[in-house]
Amino acid sequence: MKKNVLDFNDFNASVLDRVHELLGQRVSLQLISAVNADSENGLKGKLGKPAYLEDWISTITPLTAGDSAYKVTFDWEDEIGVPGAILIKNNHHSQFYLKTITLEDVPGEGTVHFVCNSWVYPVEKYTKDRVFFVNKTYLPSETPLPLQKYREDELVHLRGDGKGELQEYDRVYDYAYYNDLGNPDKGPDYARPTLGGSSEYPYPRRGRTGRAPTESDPSSESRVPLLMSLDIYVPRDERFGHLKMSDFLAYALKSIAQFIRPELEAVFDKTPNEFDSFEDVLKLYEGGIPLPEGFLKDIGDNIPLEMIKEIFRTDGAEFLRFPTPEVIKKNRLAWRTDEEFAREMLAGVNPVNISLLQAFPPASTLDPKVYGDQSSTITEEHIKNNLDGLTVEQALKSNKLFILDHHDALMPYVRRINSNTSSKIYASRTLLFLKSDGTLKPLVIELSLPHPDGDQLGRISSVFTPAEEGVESSIWQLAKAYVAVNDSGVHQLISHWLNTHAVCEPVVIATNRQLSVVHPIYKLLHPHFRDTMNINALARQILINAGGILETTVFPARYSMEMSSVVYKNWVFPEQALPADLIKRGMAVKDESSPHGLRLLIQDYPYGVDGIEIWFAIRNWVEDYCSFYYKTDDIVQKDTELQSWWKELVEEGHGDKKDEPWWPKMQTREELIETCTIIIWTSSALHAAVNFGQYPYAGYLPCRPTVSRRFMPEKGTPEYDELESNPDKAFLKTITAQFQTVLGIALIEILSRHSTDEVYLGQRDTPNWTSDAKELEAFDRFGKKLAEIEEKITNLNNDENLKNRVGKVEVPYTLLYPTGESGIAGKGIPNSVSI
Repeated sequence: MKKNVLDFNDFNASVLDRVHELLGQRVSLQLISAVNADSENGLKGKLGKPAYLEDWISTITPLTAGDSAYKVTFDWEDEIGVPGAILIKNNHHSQFYLKTITLEDVPGEGTVHFVCNSWVYPVEKYTKDRVFFVNKTYLPSETPLPLQKYREDELVHLRGDGKGELQEYDRVYDYAYYNDLGNPDKGPDYARPTLGGSSEYPYPRRGRTGRAPTESDPSSESRVPLLMSLDIYVPRDERFGHLKMSDFLAYALKSIAQFIRPELEAVFDKTPNEFDSFEDVLKLYEGGIPLPEGFLKDIGDNIPLEMIKEIFRTDGAEFLRFPTPEVIKKNRLAWRTDEEFAREMLAGVNPVNISLLQAFPPASTLDPKVYGDQSSTITEEHIKNNLDGLTVEQALKSNKLFILDHHDALMPYVRRINSNTSSKIYASRTLLFLKSDGTLKPLVIELSLPHPDGDQLGRISSVFTPAEEGVESSIWQLAKAYVAVNDSGVHQLISHWLNTHAVCEPVVIATNRQLSVVHPIYKLLHPHFRDTMNINALARQILINAGGILETTVFPARYSMEMSSVVYKNWVFPEQALPADLIKRGMAVKDESSPHGLRLLIQDYPYGVDGIEIWFAIRNWVEDYCSFYYKTDDIVQKDTELQSWWKELVEEGHGDKKDEPWWPKMQTREELIETCTIIIWTSSALHAAVNFGQYPYAGYLPCRPTVSRRFMPEKGTPEYDELESNPDKAFLKTITAQFQTVLGIALIEILSRHSTDEVYLGQRDTPNWTSDAKELEAFDRFGKKLAEIEEKITNLNNDENLKNRVGKVEVPYTLLYPTGESGIAGKGIPNSVSI
């Protein structure tokens, strides 16, 4: 793939490349021997004579991204023997993307494959030659001697020297703190604490860019101007591929941040429209809401019409319109029911927070010296008539009581958020009862504020119970909305950003720095890194930065990322394993008589049921794969690259937690298998479960509001009177405003899409990724197992006795269905955190 495919205006490169070709400055390839060393070159494998790519000039690259095949003819040299690698020099003016090299008719070997998947820049950009290895797999101790030095040199090069600003052609993987979220040069409102490197704000590391510090704060890194926001450094091979819609997605995200947001802001500021009724909200999907004259023209000066059509679903008509989210497609009102409110904790976009209630009333783990009495004010009186004839004691003993607890995580921030942002939030606890039909019913919601005279005086709480009529019913609907706001913020910042995006990035960096491309664990994990560094770099640029889209649309506003750092203090690597997480939350118990030795306490817990199937399918594949190379624990211990990788991931990648006692020691096959399973689960299935349901559920903001703008109305106030006379209007005035709604929907509509060339779990983008036949057979078994799970999921969703699988909104649970389709499908598990 040549460069002009990507940069539609870069015809100069194409013309210059043809001139270079005529002058003989071509693309050369040299075979490197895997069997014969060159004593004059440090015992590196012997180099063959250069051969050149043929027909570069006559192969006109199509303007759409596609592959071109070129021929190379090597003169066979006996002293090469078996080729183990290829050295490539690009003497052209511009870079090209090299997918694979296939050697045919190699004496004694037949066909030999090299899987490259890498951008090759002109020689003057590199300090070291580009070497690609054959698709064989070697533990470090088994590497053919002539290839050992090439293997070691390549890793040294990828680590860089930690100096200077990195350029797009640098292939350096290195670590940095999150010190580029703020922009202190713009003023104190845009300063943000550095995340990582301190006990106050610990954080996983990000990829280093080496940009200069800001003028006003030497510990903050300067930011790339928004106009260049797609040019933030990540190693070139980590950039979005170019058949991928993500280019387009990257462009769309940039457009929203750069042009559409200020225009919308101006529009909504001039006419501060509120949604007056739910009918008003529905217009966003059904007819569109009118845009002011000239709005599209103003944006159109900066964004191509195709992009505007895509973001706004408009053909130039003056309307703002979005696709109808699944949650209101079949039934417009079911989202408001208590059943659906509870069901989404098991099968919605954030099914990873609900837990078994272990003690009544719920306790707090906050330090009473700092926060005073934070115990719950919920009493037996509040719930005893709603337990289907059981006492509270009986309900607890028979595992019928559950809690969605957003109290301890939020309480330390409630005062700051309510004082310094436009949000008005509460810490919340929601208790639920498991009914005999397997569904949950909400029993009570407790909303708490810190004591007005100081944190150490404890909390002031109000308790709300379900009601179906009169103003009490409207108050109950509002109480559920405050809980949904908390859950939305925790979902975006913790379940989604922190627990998938942020914790995966150090793994990508450590793997590229310490494991050679021919290492078995590199080959196992590499597909699960696709696009992760790139999407995270984009997020730092326009989503999670100071004043970015996330701060604008989610309730913690300027405290968002800081809050995620405080929650990271409680992050424990082994608990990221699904079985460990379910057991910790009390949602499952060990039970030898159950499949996989785990029994769910809510049998119809769609995320848990499907998740367990996927987790063990991944684990069996990882076990099959690792057992092929690691026959004993001793081999794990003596694998120098593996040990360096694990040491660096713990001590550098998650450096603020390096002294935790719970890290696996990486001394046994079992530890290796469990670790790799956690990494693959997190980057594939867990991310899919918390990402791709965003638009289907939260695309309709009243269902998953992200902000609450005022407190619960008190009797005797105009707000309370409005709640009595026009409850819907009062509800909409409390939750996310119109501008934030439109911005939020535009964002999650992009983030909930699968790209056209997505690679799903059980798939690889290169069929010859390994030459080991047994591994390919094991991988094939993994794919077949996933196909069986798909069939199982379809059958479960058709089972009318399982009321949590589809619910009153009639949205079947498919977020853990392995194969997806492009667009907003609400199903499909991509291999990696790629959006």
